[in-house]
Amino acid sequence: MLLNETQQAIQGSVRAFAQERIRPKARDFEKAGGYPRELFEELAALGLMGMVVPEEMGGTGADTVSYAVSLIELAAADGPLSTIVSVQNSLVASGLVRSGSPAQRERFLPGLVSGKIIGAFALTEADAGSDAGAIRSRATRQGNGYVLNGTKQFISSGKTASLTLAFAVTDPDKGKRGISAFLIPTDRPGYHVDKVEHKLGQAASDTCALRFDNLALEGDLRLGEEGQGYAIALANLEAGRIGVGAQSVGMARAALETAIQYARERKSFGKYIIEHQAVGFRLADLSARLKAAEQLVLHAAARKDAGLPALTEASMAKLVASETAETVCSGAIQTLGGYGYLEEFGLAKIYRDVRVCQIYEGTSDIQRMVIARALEKGDA
Repeated sequence: MLLNETQQAIQGSVRAFAQERIRPKARDFEKAGGYPRELFEELAALGLMGMVVPEEMGGTGADTVSYAVSLIELAAADGPLSTIVSVQNSLVASGLVRSGSPAQRERFLPGLVSGKIIGAFALTEADAGSDAGAIRSRATRQGNGYVLNGTKQFISSGKTASLTLAFAVTDPDKGKRGISAFLIPTDRPGYHVDKVEHKLGQAASDTCALRFDNLALEGDLRLGEEGQGYAIALANLEAGRIGVGAQSVGMARAALETAIQYARERKSFGKYIIEHQAVGFRLADLSARLKAAEQLVLHAAARKDAGLPALTEASMAKLVASETAETVCSGAIQTLGGYGYLEEFGLAKIYRDVRVCQIYEGTSDIQRMVIARALEKGDA
């Protein structure tokens, strides 16, 4: 699809900022294991921390296509930063916009939009990853509020966050319909970060094991009604998977651009290596596959903007983009040969960072299950 003038303008401004302010420091962020707080406020000044929030609620009010192209540009500069922005928008802010009360929106959205509050989304548990309905964390009624107990695993921004959207069982007899959602200010007694995981990649975006230990919450911190938690979680996955697809495209594009530039400058056997058929054809194949993946992402985003069902398309976009991204990164490393294996050329970092895109927001196997069920029903 072709971008309209507004979408092109957003793409251009985010690209300029990301390439000038973020990409040169990406390795420093990785070494530091995080980002300076003022960077989030800079992103907010561009409207990136509240893209999915309507203007009347203080956000940017951007369409999904603009959101996707912005994530592509951020990821092309630094994958882990795009993860934080994706969680902020696709999962936390969008959950408040869709299911929050006026009081909850007034309390939390200004901080999220301004970048002063970073959000986390705590659904996954050690025994409940792809099967989100199997979570065991409990929220027990106490007076007008709740007391939460349980653990969460693989939570992006779990330590950085000031606000965590968490899910817990309020009625164990109702299965998935007994799960509720809660907004947890992370400075509450009982909110514990038990471990910051040491990962293959995305070192600048913390991934944590959380523990809720008799964590007391007022009743007005429940998001939606009791029993709506599972539906709230699933409603966010459509935008989340489009976001991960966009991240994949951005990181892969950065890797491919590095490989093409190298192939244009490196000489072997008397000519630039891009002129050798083996190299030129490899880069041609990778470029074509990446462009197709990008179009799948933008197509899913456009369907969402049109108010059409997009869950299957979002799964297709995430599946194809994330798996294509790993292939592109591997091909880029191969093009640079031994240099591609060195940290200083940047491909090793991208390769590490992009691999998780096949895992979080639903593994590739889960995406295939979603698509297969749609095919079975005749919906794809």
